[in-house]
Amino acid sequence: MIKLVNICYDYPDTCGLKDLSLTVNSGDFICLMGPNGSGKSTLLRLLSGLASPTSGAYQFHDQPITTTYLADAQNRQQLHQRIGMVFQNTDVQLFNTSVTEEVAFGPRQLGLSAAMVAQRVADCLQLTDCANLADRVPYQLSGGEKKRVALASVLALNPEILLLDEPLNGLTIAAQQQMLTLLQRLQAAGKTIIMASHNYQQVQAVGERFIIFNSTHQVDADLTRADLDQQPARQAQLMTL
Repeated sequence: MIKLVNICYDYPDTCGLKDLSLTVNSGDFICLMGPNGSGKSTLLRLLSGLASPTSGAYQFHDQPITTTYLADAQNRQQLHQRIGMVFQNTDVQLFNTSVTEEVAFGPRQLGLSAAMVAQRVADCLQLTDCANLADRVPYQLSGGEKKRVALASVLALNPEILLLDEPLNGLTIAAQQQMLTLLQRLQAAGKTIIMASHNYQQVQAVGERFIIFNSTHQVDADLTRADLDQQPARQAQLMTL
């Protein structure tokens, strides 16, 4: 599904990613772990097409995702439809006057009929437990509600892959569990989940692969949950991120 080979990304004044190689398979539930600033968010931006690597190769379904490819507006739209992202700060993602309009925005950009847009909105609001928020103004919602509305707006495009940048940050324990349960349901329905987190305790029960970054912006390990169960020292290290 996704193949990254020797990916590097440089910011003007620092390294963002270094020599990253990674394969993502359909149906994976991947947790990107590591300290703040280690490269988790940078990787999500590259996967979503919001940035291009400085060097290395990125393929999605055997299609090279290059700067030239992303320069074409139609290519960008197709990629963003198939790979959806929920940002860490959802305030930059929510800009419509109501939750309904927020979730309807993407399907309308795809040119779907009014009936299909309405159906997608209803389905996604129901799935994310946001139906009772339909007429609310997004910026007036709680943190947990904003995260679910942002997710609903992404799901309305019916992407294959969901990228989530620290989706549990700032949420109550109840809201965290609600989000994790929802993500498990989405994976069971066939979605591929890639989620950045620095809190292993929050995600250890749901993640199936744990890609661990170190402070030098490199991948230190790519482990399954079973692998981690056999490495208590590694688990203890993750608990201290």
